[in-house]
Amino acid sequence: MDKLANAGWSEMLLMALIGFLLVFAVLVLLIFVMKGMGWFFTRDRKPKAAAVTSSEPALDHAISDQEIAAAIITALKLYKSNLHDQESEMLTINRITRAYSPWNSKIHGLTQVPEKK
Repeated sequence: MDKLANAGWSEMLLMALIGFLLVFAVLVLLIFVMKGMGWFFTRDRKPKAAAVTSSEPALDHAISDQEIAAAIITALKLYKSNLHDQESEMLTINRITRAYSPWNSKIHGLTQVPEKK
C-alpha cells in the first residue's frame, strides 16, 4: 500500500496506457472471433448437400419466389372464402399523416402524483 502512495505521474500514465492498449487489443480480438464465427455459421455447404441429393432423383425445375407467393395467395383466398362473413377481400394500404392530437399524447396517460398535505 505504501508503494501505491509513492507512485509518481510516470507510473500512473504507464498503467493507464497499458490499460487502454489492453482494452483495444481485447476488442480487436473479439472482432476477429465474431467474424470467424460468422464465417463458420454462414459458409457454403454445397458439397455435403450435393452428396445427399445425388442419390435422389433430380428435380425438373426449381420453385421460384413468384410461385411461392402465388401458392400463399391462393391458400389465403381459399381460407378467406370459407369464412362465414363474405367480404370484399381487398386489402388497401394508405399512408395517413396525422397532426398532433391530445388523444395520442402519452403524457395524458400518466398518472398524476397526488399532493402531500
